[in-house]
Amino acid sequence: MDEDLRPRPKPPVHEIGSDLGSLSLHELAERIDVLKAEIKRLEAAVAAKTSSRSAAENVFKF
Repeated sequence: MDEDLRPRPKPPVHEIGSDLGSLSLHELAERIDVLKAEIKRLEAAVAAKTSSRSAAENVFKF
């Protein structure tokens, strides 16, 4: 019974490779915006990891 009370995960806004034929122009534009935001989030994560790695390398230089 506890399983019924757990919140269900939201379905993904966009699944890579999914059929786009049934989507309106507005829906396509929304998905583009979502994906652009995700790209920015990924780029920020890469920048943070690169910065951390660079700082760590500088600490261990003799």
